[in-house]
Amino acid sequence: MAKDRIARLTMKKIIWYNVDLLDYRSLELVFQRHKFAAVIHFAALKAVGESVEQPVKYYDHNLRSSLNVLKAMQVHGCRRFVFSSSATVYGIPKSVPLVETVTVGDLGDVGTRAGAKSIATNPYGQTKVFNERILEDLAEDSSWDIISLRYFNPVGAHPSGCLGEDPNGIPNNLMPFLLKVAKGEYANVKVFGNDYPTKDGTGVRDYIHVVDLAQGHTLAVDSMLARKSGEGGGYRVYNLGSGVGYSVMEMIKAMETASGQSISVELAPRRAGDIAECYADASKALIELGFRTNKTLQQMCDDSWRFVQGQCTYP
Repeated sequence: MAKDRIARLTMKKIIWYNVDLLDYRSLELVFQRHKFAAVIHFAALKAVGESVEQPVKYYDHNLRSSLNVLKAMQVHGCRRFVFSSSATVYGIPKSVPLVETVTVGDLGDVGTRAGAKSIATNPYGQTKVFNERILEDLAEDSSWDIISLRYFNPVGAHPSGCLGEDPNGIPNNLMPFLLKVAKGEYANVKVFGNDYPTKDGTGVRDYIHVVDLAQGHTLAVDSMLARKSGEGGGYRVYNLGSGVGYSVMEMIKAMETASGQSISVELAPRRAGDIAECYADASKALIELGFRTNKTLQQMCDDSWRFVQGQCTYP
């Protein structure tokens, strides 16, 4: 079990509760048992394709779960909240790198007081937009300290090989799909478009190692705890990305190096709505939180391959 592996890796006793966040009563019982200094809210449905097919399910789960957590926090006097947001709130960018205050869409008169107007291209992304708007409203109460962390493309696995992602079925994202091709589960990877105005003609994205991403969360909480008791921090937004764009072909070559396998590529036309490149300006997180990424693209692939090969090594 992942939770047992986490306990062994951290060498700490970890308290776990199996609670559905849509069940407010069960959630509230957890808050009755413990006094929390801060809450990091990760739980959400996250498959973009599924969100298009089942939008009501996504709005229900991703909004109601957040509201239940916030209600429980309000009742029990916890006012520090870190939200797992996404670069999908930027929609289709007009320019890169993306900064937190960039205008990314047209919501008419509905903008975000943190700076940017936000519009997403799918219901999953819209749930992140709506969550952020709720948090902005809540942060008008000066007792709250709220941070939204906008992830770019998290990949990789824990360097121990003990924690990672190996999804069942056909993966929605490039990295897990490449892993399955390298393992021989699929014959090839389809690359959509090789005529973009990029270094090798394939799409460019900002990938961030999950270990770097996790560090961003600890820095966010540390920044909250450093404030004096009762001194709220309002609402802050940070991009968490490497600030570097890697092409699809660069990712494929790095995975070939990690796995020692040749990965067959099938070229296909561009998909509607796909963009040439997207990557973060993470300078705000560097200046205000001290956040910087340390892992390379090759390390992302090496660590992922180690995990799917079952090469778990405890310290």
